[in-house]
Amino acid sequence: MSNHFIQQHCLPAGTDIDHYSIINPISAGGFSIVYLALDKTTNDKMVIKEYFPKHQVKRLRNHTVVPISRKKERSLQKGRMLFFQEASTLATLKHTNVVNVVNFFRANGTVYMVMEFEPGKNLQHLITERQGGLSERFILTTLPGLLEGLNTIHEAGYLHLDIKPGNIHIRPGGRPLLLDFGSVHRRELSRQHQPGQVVTAGYAPIEQFKKTGYIGPWTDMYALGASMRSCIDGKSPQDSRKRHENDTQIPATELFSKNYSEKLLTLIDWCMELDPELRPQNVEQLVDKMPAVPKPASRIPAWLGRLTGIQTRR
Repeated sequence: MSNHFIQQHCLPAGTDIDHYSIINPISAGGFSIVYLALDKTTNDKMVIKEYFPKHQVKRLRNHTVVPISRKKERSLQKGRMLFFQEASTLATLKHTNVVNVVNFFRANGTVYMVMEFEPGKNLQHLITERQGGLSERFILTTLPGLLEGLNTIHEAGYLHLDIKPGNIHIRPGGRPLLLDFGSVHRRELSRQHQPGQVVTAGYAPIEQFKKTGYIGPWTDMYALGASMRSCIDGKSPQDSRKRHENDTQIPATELFSKNYSEKLLTLIDWCMELDPELRPQNVEQLVDKMPAVPKPASRIPAWLGRLTGIQTRR
């Protein structure tokens, strides 16, 4: 997020909306800006997501968000409705591994979603910093929490449809948190293409790119497998549309067998099957095949650490 974008589009520090005060912008995407804010009634830090489709709107000096042209008014109105739908959906999903929405409201000609602030780090940032190579222990410690949160979503009758490292927050102790439900919709609509749906290349399976694609829990399974592969490889997997035409993606069981167990790599390849019917059909099937978390490496004796230059924990 550039300084120019912040100055042109973001709410300034100290701006009051409802009973919150903006501290600073955290991130921005094509459809929203995320801020760190202070709840003035409790003095707690919060995260506020503002609906701001940057190619459709501009911000006036009084902070009001308006369409850049009359042609954009209808799509902006529809977008606000979908954003409110996301917020109201999330407010009903209470799970320790699903972001907790505590409030949503209209202001400045747009809509806002307020979430609890959780310390930690975005999984995509971890992958970028380390260029992949996250340990099997880390992946298998993080995965169960993600699956528990995802199962809560599915059991409530919803699909996430945008699972990726950028939408996974890692809290202290490795506890995961599923974020950004901008693409969420009910499972009974799974035969319908959702207009305006955000689809992320590399993580979205082929059925999400087709208007008649049959999406379901297996769609989220593909994205979960792609996210695990990214933890290892350090980059987004091949676009499923290209795989559908000419699949050049080397199976994880062949490419990463030197450093990871066959069970984990088989799990990743299973999730990333192009044919939806060949993937895990639900969270339960995936849990049944999950390998055990590897034991932590034995501590190196201090004397050996000094000889080899390896730092030991105190």
